[in-house]
Amino acid sequence: MSVVKWSPLKELEDMRRDMDRLFEEFFTPAPRRRRWSGKQDGGGIVVPGIDMYDRKNEIVINAELPGVNKEDIDLSITKDTVTLKGEVKKEEEIKEEDYYASERNYGAFARTIALPVEVDSEKAKASFKNGILELVIPKREESKPKEIKIEVS
Repeated sequence: MSVVKWSPLKELEDMRRDMDRLFEEFFTPAPRRRRWSGKQDGGGIVVPGIDMYDRKNEIVINAELPGVNKEDIDLSITKDTVTLKGEVKKEEEIKEEDYYASERNYGAFARTIALPVEVDSEKAKASFKNGILELVIPKREESKPKEIKIEVS
């Protein structure tokens, strides 16, 4: 066994590298960070990315769902949340040792989205085209902005 000289500068450099990695992971966009997996190798499903915006009297949500069939999507809407569930199914079974690369993810996913205002879930409409789910949900009457004219005398 050889004796290795201790270097406090090396310890500081290792600590700096660890802190850089921590901050890099922290500031990475959430959809790329949030993964679940039942496997030890870190595979899994990335939570679907969304765009949510206000269109005057309604809330619009667009969700990326590549590789998901329309029949495998389950939506539930309450007055203040939307829950999106689905599954990406693997079409054919290939033995692990036959792969050169395997970067796609398969399995079930779920995401609950908090809505900024109360909505009328009974009148919601959804469409699915080219892997993008568009959900249009009207706002409740009491959530809509009201204009009041003020007369100046």
